[in-house]
Amino acid sequence: MSGIHDFTLASARDALKARKISAVELTNAHIDAIERLDGQLNSFITRTPDRAREGAKAADAALAKGEGGNLCGIPLGIKDLFCTNGVRTTAASKILGNFVPPYESTVTANLLKDGAVFLGKLNLDEFAMGSANLTSAFGPVENPWKRKDSDAKLVPGGSSGGSAAAVAAGLVLGATGTDTGGSIRQPAAFTGIAGIKPTYGRCSRFGTIAFASSLDQAGPMARNLEDCAILLESMAGFDPRDSTSVDTPVPNYEASLKRGVKGLRVGIPREYYTKTGLSHDVALLWEKGMRWLQEAGATIFDVSLPHTEYALPSYYIAALAEASSNLARYDGVRFGERVSAPSLDGLYEASRAAGFGEEVKRRILIGTHVLSSGYYDAYYLRAQKVRTLIQQDFLKAFENVDVLLTPTAPSGAFAQDEKPTDPVQMYLNDVFTVPASMAGVPALSVPAGLDARGVPLGLQLIGKFFDEETLIAAGHAIEQAAAFHHRPTLHAGVSA
Repeated sequence: MSGIHDFTLASARDALKARKISAVELTNAHIDAIERLDGQLNSFITRTPDRAREGAKAADAALAKGEGGNLCGIPLGIKDLFCTNGVRTTAASKILGNFVPPYESTVTANLLKDGAVFLGKLNLDEFAMGSANLTSAFGPVENPWKRKDSDAKLVPGGSSGGSAAAVAAGLVLGATGTDTGGSIRQPAAFTGIAGIKPTYGRCSRFGTIAFASSLDQAGPMARNLEDCAILLESMAGFDPRDSTSVDTPVPNYEASLKRGVKGLRVGIPREYYTKTGLSHDVALLWEKGMRWLQEAGATIFDVSLPHTEYALPSYYIAALAEASSNLARYDGVRFGERVSAPSLDGLYEASRAAGFGEEVKRRILIGTHVLSSGYYDAYYLRAQKVRTLIQQDFLKAFENVDVLLTPTAPSGAFAQDEKPTDPVQMYLNDVFTVPASMAGVPALSVPAGLDARGVPLGLQLIGKFFDEETLIAAGHAIEQAAAFHHRPTLHAGVSA
């Protein structure tokens, strides 16, 4: 069918319900695109075309009866951090390379209940630890975008880089991501798509392989905010199996697109101007974003988040401490691939040494150190106190404004061979996204322009607890003004 890859998730949903296209046609077109393009992108770890076709047939049968949920027949990709019943789930790590869960995560179960068709499991940084999707045991993911003056392979951001690349290239109509310190928002910005990190507790963490339990939050990634809103409404909801899940009603997020921003108070955090590495193109786009919101009826205010400079170091203490604890279970006995050794200690050492990549080992070692006797109070406890101060900064700012507008990342996507040799420099990619994660407040990224070399740039909006609706309304106003309709070099709708 001509133009099938021009569908957004919303328009495909409407076309399916109107029987203008079948779920089988839609699914087969995306399977063909994966076979044609993913050999270069490497966005999938596990493909499930046979399951997808069966799901599409079932969707068509439901639609023919006037039945089916809001996602009936919609082909999606699932980040390989969500457990999927009977389908390999690896967390992009050798240690889980052959793990097939006997149960379904709550988020993916919710999507299936609404009729979604899963095309497979998407690549990521190993155990979600990375900002460039270069740490996967199954190889790096390539950003489908190219600089206009270079053929260098660009990173798609991380950790949800496979999700971002697959959406941007038109291989799926939407994807799940997880965001611990920016892992939905930063790759969304790098690949020219939209992504939402909901309030912590909005989406269940049950069945999602943990990195840092007090920070991890599932969220949608799609071409635009309308598609993200549809996905989020399906993904979200209270789950008694997750002790951090919050029992609060899930709004009609799609309806919030029509709210507009007249009278909205938008805060600009002055501390974000002082961040090192902010490119000239990003700074100009930030100014444009303020102007777009003003022209749509919002008012701009200067606000202060005084503890911003401490967010990144305190995040990497708290997150790595939790990672050290969470990954202790992968020892070759309880979970994970086993490497034989003459002693129990040797088995632990050999299994973990062979199963984990270098970045994961680094983070486990740092996390173990900050939790150790003599350092717990000096590092971990202090980081948690700083985290409380960061949250209080946001709460105080939201007494006077409704949302905050910032850049998503300091620059556009960098090339794979431009990766900083110093891991701390790599961590600075999360400098604008980490504070919202530390506070637990919702945030999103929308594509808003290209830099001087033709690479996408995103703007971030941060909101009040459980007020994703206002974020979506403000983000939609930016989308309309930015009119970002660019496509990457590698796209299913473009002849390869």
